[in-house]
Amino acid sequence: MAFVHLHNHTEYSLLDGLTHIKDMVRRAAELDMPAVAVTDHGVMSGMVELSDACDAVEKETGKRVKPIFGCEVYFTPDESLRKDVKPKLYHLLLLAKNNEGYHNLLKLVSESHVDNFYYKPRTTFSMLQKYGRGIIGSSACIAGVIPKLLDERRFDDAVEWARKFASCFDEGDFYIELQNQGIRTDAGFTQTELNHELTRVAKAAGLKTIATNDFHYLLKEDAEAQDIMLCIGTGSTVNQTNRMKFENDQFYMKTEEEMREAMKDFPEACDNTVEVAAKCDVTLEREPILPKFPLPEGETEESWFRKRVQEGLEKRYGTPVPEREQKQADYEMGIIIQQGFPAYFLIVQEYIEWARSQGIGVGPGRGSAAGAIVAYAMGITDLDPMPNGLMFERFLSPERVEMPDIDVDFEQGRREEVINHIKDVYGEDHVSQVITFGTLQAKNAVRDSARVLDYPYGVGDRICKMIGDELGITIDKALDTNPDLKKAYDTEEDVKRIIDAAKSIEGHVRGEGVHACATIICRDPMSDHVPMKRDTKGGGIITQYDGHYTPDLGLLKMDFLGLRTLDVLSIACRNIEERTGTKIVPEEIPTDDEKAFRLMQSGNMDGLFQVEGALYVSLFKRLPPKQFSDVVASIALNRPGPLESGMVEDYIKAAKNPAAVHYYDDRLRPILEETHGTMVYQEQIMQISMAMSGFSAGKSDKLRKAMGKKKLDIMRQLQADWDEGAVANGYPLEIAQQIWADAEKFAKYAFNKSHSAAYAILVMRTAYLKAHYPNDFMAAVLTSYMGNTDRLIRYIASCNKNGTPVLPPDINASRAEFTPVEGGIRFGLVGVRGVGKNVADEIIAEREANGPFTSLHDFVNRLDAKCYNRKTLEALIKGGAFDSTGYTRKQLMYFVEETPLLEGAAKRQKDRDAGQVSMFDMFADDADSGFQEDVPAPDGVEWDKRTKLAYEKEIMKIYVSEHPLAPFEGTLRRMSRYDMGMLSEQTKEIKNGVFVGMISNVATKLTKRGTKMATFTLEDTTGSIECICFKYDDFAEVIQEDVIAKIKGKFESGDRGNQIMAFELEALELDEEDARPSHLELRVPSRSFDQNRSAHLSRILNSYPGRDGVVLFVQQADGRRFRAELPVSVDAQSTVLKAEIRDLFGPEAMIA
Repeated sequence: MAFVHLHNHTEYSLLDGLTHIKDMVRRAAELDMPAVAVTDHGVMSGMVELSDACDAVEKETGKRVKPIFGCEVYFTPDESLRKDVKPKLYHLLLLAKNNEGYHNLLKLVSESHVDNFYYKPRTTFSMLQKYGRGIIGSSACIAGVIPKLLDERRFDDAVEWARKFASCFDEGDFYIELQNQGIRTDAGFTQTELNHELTRVAKAAGLKTIATNDFHYLLKEDAEAQDIMLCIGTGSTVNQTNRMKFENDQFYMKTEEEMREAMKDFPEACDNTVEVAAKCDVTLEREPILPKFPLPEGETEESWFRKRVQEGLEKRYGTPVPEREQKQADYEMGIIIQQGFPAYFLIVQEYIEWARSQGIGVGPGRGSAAGAIVAYAMGITDLDPMPNGLMFERFLSPERVEMPDIDVDFEQGRREEVINHIKDVYGEDHVSQVITFGTLQAKNAVRDSARVLDYPYGVGDRICKMIGDELGITIDKALDTNPDLKKAYDTEEDVKRIIDAAKSIEGHVRGEGVHACATIICRDPMSDHVPMKRDTKGGGIITQYDGHYTPDLGLLKMDFLGLRTLDVLSIACRNIEERTGTKIVPEEIPTDDEKAFRLMQSGNMDGLFQVEGALYVSLFKRLPPKQFSDVVASIALNRPGPLESGMVEDYIKAAKNPAAVHYYDDRLRPILEETHGTMVYQEQIMQISMAMSGFSAGKSDKLRKAMGKKKLDIMRQLQADWDEGAVANGYPLEIAQQIWADAEKFAKYAFNKSHSAAYAILVMRTAYLKAHYPNDFMAAVLTSYMGNTDRLIRYIASCNKNGTPVLPPDINASRAEFTPVEGGIRFGLVGVRGVGKNVADEIIAEREANGPFTSLHDFVNRLDAKCYNRKTLEALIKGGAFDSTGYTRKQLMYFVEETPLLEGAAKRQKDRDAGQVSMFDMFADDADSGFQEDVPAPDGVEWDKRTKLAYEKEIMKIYVSEHPLAPFEGTLRRMSRYDMGMLSEQTKEIKNGVFVGMISNVATKLTKRGTKMATFTLEDTTGSIECICFKYDDFAEVIQEDVIAKIKGKFESGDRGNQIMAFELEALELDEEDARPSHLELRVPSRSFDQNRSAHLSRILNSYPGRDGVVLFVQQADGRRFRAELPVSVDAQSTVLKAEIRDLFGPEAMIA
């Protein structure tokens, strides 16, 4: 005897099923079941995972469990597929009998989603007739058509539908399904009573029966966890009475004995499950199915690939191509052709060439592809791998055949154009984006469990804080490593209940999304190979298989990434050309520009690619970049692993003391010299294994992967070869063993050099533009962040600090976006509330056609009145856009509020629209037209500064002309070492900090205890951060809009973002004395102050522009002191500046 579960739900039945597929297959093997099916609600997302799990379990246990691929579809008798009423839907079980049936099921499920979705993906009878061949069907659970008819006592109709369904499938391939979990039907029948009726239907229709348990979780004890998932999905709590829930705990993966006991009246239904399983035999196709590249006549993929590579080599290196480069290209082409991937490279080259032809920015490369000279020759990457020591085998190994992976960066704003081009080339139904599944991580599982179990928010939040923010941490690991959490778990019943619930759902799928960059290009229509669906948010068509599995099916997955930096480069180059006439091509920007290196050494790196932030400022202060390879190394080093391991400290020490550097053996010097004897890159480990131990390139890559993933069994095998090869090549065994030990340690942190080098190019391009064209570059950065208030505050503060002030919008100088102008950057019109792109374009077009606007009246007279309204004008006035017309903002508001300005504009527009703009308009005076230039306005009156700035923030969400705290910046900096811009990047907790800024966005609410708490924003000139205070009543007078406050509290960074828990607050009263300009005081003895040092000091000070003065005190030997205010403004808070001055004058220099 045997039994097979044919109707089963996994976690891909979102927030309904709980079963992990691999656990299900293991359980089937334990129960000696020969096969198991996956039949999720309306989707086939788990099919590849099921196949892989069956293979993996067979390797683990030696037991073969056959995968059965299926789906429980939503059937509708309504062939018209109306979308004006909620559809009546029934369940129907479908299983793929053979490969033809599998492909038919893919198409049926895809069509139900893509074309027929309304509430649920709908399957019709005509679809069953169209796709039924090779599929086995069954009547499903009590929600099926046939059980529902029997529940309504319509036996004859049930028989008729059984025959109809059977007619859609091959002879003998439709079954009547029996279940018995001990529940009742809507009409009150027990399942045993219903099963007797179903058996009668089967006999009358000439069909067989099968027994299933429709399991949604693996073990009986998982019922509570599944109920929690149901509550998460429905937004309810376990204590609610009127909610969706399963009636009992019988929907688990039962043993054969349990199934036969439940179905003791119907033993043949259990027997027939084995018959169905025997019929099912599907093998997933895994061979590559690359799309057909459109070739010129007479060319094959191989011949055209060779020609395009050779053309590229000659373009890059000239004719004849140097022998070393030609030999490497021939080697790479041989491997690519041998593995069958010429079309892959041609496809990538085509869409990159098309993007460039359309003026779309393309990145210089990403990942290991930068190590291929073929990719460089074809223009796929823009970094020569030969002089940069990059390895092809890191990208594509001759000893492993797997699809290449070339990720390409495009301008973020134009990425979609490239995808649409690919659809045009290969066909829309041949191209698709890819689904992703989000799983419940530790803290989300805790929060969800606490909510579902009806605990106050603070209870779950307290547990989450004890879990911490370590990436990928599990609840079990947190319990092992945090004594406070373990104590709470052991001693507090509520904490134990929440954590136990969270552990039961941790790691389960919680929701779906769309992969940010993955796109599949297929030779055939996508639904021939993959089940498809619509994105629930955007409506686009996406795969139902996760991107991890699509390459396993031979599908070509490309990653099209939108990279904001490429938008910045394009905008900056356009700014430069429009302003100066100089055309700059990003690809031609040098990587060895001295001014760019000086910029990075100064710490002025806001807006630069990859190297923004305090970590890089600190690194470049300690180890200033002087050449391209230094930047490459910094990208590899400045990551959590190397920083925490001490690897960065070792690197810096070695770089500063070349005499102490060792290379193990001088023969390895060429490999390790550029990184001062430290193994920074994965490629170095590979190169050492080849040079010292004679590993082949493929074997060296196998070593890299084994070390990086700590595959100890493979490492032990390779270590013997490593030692043996090293000794054979004349290296002492102890040296080989020492290198192995170091390589094993560094492999965990070593980085892909190809990726570092490719991204270092973007660092240099952005640094070059900022160093040579700061206004144009920072205007581009600001434009790219329009709509992101926090980033705009940060970058505007940076611009103002570094001598590139951001000026208010101006109707006569602003473009739609941020505009570089003489002396600064002009705020973009689109950044003004209520001024959209269309309105901005109208203003600019009129200005360029007929000259600057001379006044507000001139503006409303010339511009189409349909383009603006009262709110638009008020916003432009309050934002400062009319300041250049000679009136104050308050006067301009008077014109709008107290004169018939707008009424006259509306009348004139109405006349124009009616064709009445004629002699009357030409001779009408201002009184007739309503455009009075000489209407008296309050003479020279303006709002006070505070009101003026408040209006600016209201209109543009940020302060532009000046931040209210700017005059007090020096005073505030002395009170707190933290600024809000810095805290936005901070990830480490600050337990007892002092924070200073201006309060806004105050909101209060009652806590569960009935006390008042407040949330508010704390802002300074660099940014803002959210704050929480649970002692509102104690500090209510301080927690008010626009109050400048000093806060003592705790800074936290977690899954809810960065925030300050405020414990104590104090209002600050700042006056003119506090507003005096801050300055840098420098005291040096006269013996240290000679002409050379004076010139050097001048160069240093000019490298750190800002708004702080410099006062120099020179102390004479006789006690006299000379004071001089130097004619330069610097950033007095720059730690890099202070470090350079100390290096110049030594420890005797006093800097304050």
